[in-house]
Amino acid sequence: MNNPPDNAAGVEGDYRPPRRKVGAVARRLPTPVFYLKLLKIVFQAGRKARRGEYTGEDWIRSSRRTLEALESVGVQVSIEGTENFRTLETPGVFAGNHMSVLETFALPSIIQPHREVTFVVKEELLGYPSFGPVLASRNPIAVSRKDPRKDLETVLREGAKRLAAGISVIVFPQNTRMPEFDPARFNSLGVKLARRAGVPVIPFALRTDAWGTGRWLRDFGKIYPEIPVRFSFGEPIPVRGDGKKAQAELVGFISRRLDRGREIRARRTSPG
Repeated sequence: MNNPPDNAAGVEGDYRPPRRKVGAVARRLPTPVFYLKLLKIVFQAGRKARRGEYTGEDWIRSSRRTLEALESVGVQVSIEGTENFRTLETPGVFAGNHMSVLETFALPSIIQPHREVTFVVKEELLGYPSFGPVLASRNPIAVSRKDPRKDLETVLREGAKRLAAGISVIVFPQNTRMPEFDPARFNSLGVKLARRAGVPVIPFALRTDAWGTGRWLRDFGKIYPEIPVRFSFGEPIPVRGDGKKAQAELVGFISRRLDRGREIRARRTSPG
């Protein structure tokens, strides 16, 4: 990314990249140019992971390189609200909407520089060539997505262990990637885990549909440089009682941030 790496990860503040010149080939062929760069990043990371040498610093570096690859084909990335977790004294549960595979690649470069973090992931991701070993090296919580009750028990049990060890956990309570946020389909998994572990929920809202969903290979869709990528983090939410108030605050934060993003895009594209 164009700023110094530490600033890009939010060490000194939020990230607003300047417009950068995009090469002629990348401008005409953003999708293949991006994926060629991504394959190199993932292959190199996977090779280290298979040797048992892939570290948290490597994860940050791979994640940053992925964002840089997106910027190199014209995608504009912005990050806001990192001050809400940079100084947090405890681990937490990061919970937000899920739109594309981009956030799985990008969030480590935003959160990991400040606190150890891992994901709740689908088991099948661990079988992906190169990417699977990288993800496995980060000690994720793997769920099948076939038995909701068993998955809940796994997340609560294993998530509480990670949090007790000082490792924050990223969850996507929608269960599946969705182009629009539907509060009715946003379950309370993040709040339940935070309540079990006695830690706060850190809400985040994202817009990552610049990385499209593929027709045959779902994770390898078209890249849309004209669609900006946005990450917004909110203040930690304490979970008290049955957690319903915390869940309402979490959903409210995501809805407001996404609504604000739609309003900004509408103003930018309106005539006059």
